[in-house]
Amino acid sequence: MKRQVLFSLACFAAAMFAADARSAYAKALAATTLGKVELKSADVLAFGPEGTLLIGDGRAAAIFAVKTEASKPQAKLAGEIKGINAKLAAAVGAPADGIEIVDLAVNPETNVAYFAVRKQDDKASIVLTLDGAGDVGLVNLDSVDYVRVALPTDGAPITKITDVAWAEEKLIAAAGASEEFASKIFVAPAPLKPDMSGELYSAETFHVAHNKWETKAPMSTIMPFQEGGKTYVAGAFACTPVVKYPLESLSAGAHVKGMSVLELGSGNRPLDMFTYRKDGNEFVLANTFRFHHEKRPFGPSPYWTVKFERSLLDEKENINEKALKRLKNGADPATDRVVMIDAYHGVTQMDKLGESEALVLRLNADKSLDLAVLPLP
Repeated sequence: MKRQVLFSLACFAAAMFAADARSAYAKALAATTLGKVELKSADVLAFGPEGTLLIGDGRAAAIFAVKTEASKPQAKLAGEIKGINAKLAAAVGAPADGIEIVDLAVNPETNVAYFAVRKQDDKASIVLTLDGAGDVGLVNLDSVDYVRVALPTDGAPITKITDVAWAEEKLIAAAGASEEFASKIFVAPAPLKPDMSGELYSAETFHVAHNKWETKAPMSTIMPFQEGGKTYVAGAFACTPVVKYPLESLSAGAHVKGMSVLELGSGNRPLDMFTYRKDGNEFVLANTFRFHHEKRPFGPSPYWTVKFERSLLDEKENINEKALKRLKNGADPATDRVVMIDAYHGVTQMDKLGESEALVLRLNADKSLDLAVLPLP
């Protein structure tokens, strides 16, 4: 009798899990098109609910939301893979220097890594996977269920999609355009539908290092978060203000002013940014490329990483002209709430792998790339 009850409960739990999976997909995708995804460029990768692969294609001024097969988490990559660029290149019949790894994203449902790769000979954009055993696979986009979400241009062509993210029930992207208000934020409500279009907002930011309001620099990385029951997007620009934008109560075509809450240091371009919890506290990890490494290095590599307290994004008073700076006098630490992480020197791209680790690409002196798993600091 007890075994029968346990079996019934297990069946009920499995049914509920399946229902949750279906509802998660329903929140992401209302309907899909079955066919070939024609990529003109794969600028950036990210994931939505239930492993929905998001591909930002700036040349097509579109985001493709591709349905992947839902499955249970796989074993995470345990060790380091030396020369990952050569391994990925071999999978597409190219030499080690015959590809560019454009972006890296981890499917949080499966722990499988996805790579946006551009071949150097024909400039073709390809998406590859790598599982916990180190095996490389090709994402075949010839016949998939997908949704194409167009980015409206407002008469100014989109030049590049710099980042894509999922926030609650919204698809969000940052992009650059060829006009005075070149920094754009794109929002599309879920569930996504075939051939839909979202809303485009022009972003204006107080650039802390430059001490003025600017409109041209697009966010190179974005990270949605919740504050006081409202949805915000934290973004980071070159030279390197961390800014938050409210997504509530926006109207199509509006100009939205951000609130700069932190400046990480002049002369850098942010690359990736995500939140994590450790020892009961919440942090943000952000990696960056330093333009001025040869003249004024921050460490042994032009690629360096910081963690800062997530609560800094909640700041409402000390913003813009009063925003917190990581450095004083351009060199010395000004606060212990922002810390450089030496173990992440050389990390060119990264994404969270589970709750306690990050999967990172690290650049070597010989220009080769290694793939490694690092503990979150």
